[in-house]
Amino acid sequence: MRNENRNPFKAYALMSTILASLVGSILIGIFSGRWLDKQWGTEPIFLIIGLFIGLAAGIYTMLVTIRKFYSGD
Repeated sequence: MRNENRNPFKAYALMSTILASLVGSILIGIFSGRWLDKQWGTEPIFLIIGLFIGLAAGIYTMLVTIRKFYSGD
């Protein structure tokens, strides 16, 4: 990063965006998995699958966000 891009507010915005996307996608995966488990009676299976899918989606979103931040778009 160049010196003119070292604004602390941009760093706060990047970190809050990463945090919100990670937490949001993980929570959506967990609650969707719990709902599917209650519908079909398969207690922890879809909860675990939803957790991993939410985690993967959050990491992917985090990488896309960081790539856009450093590219200057």
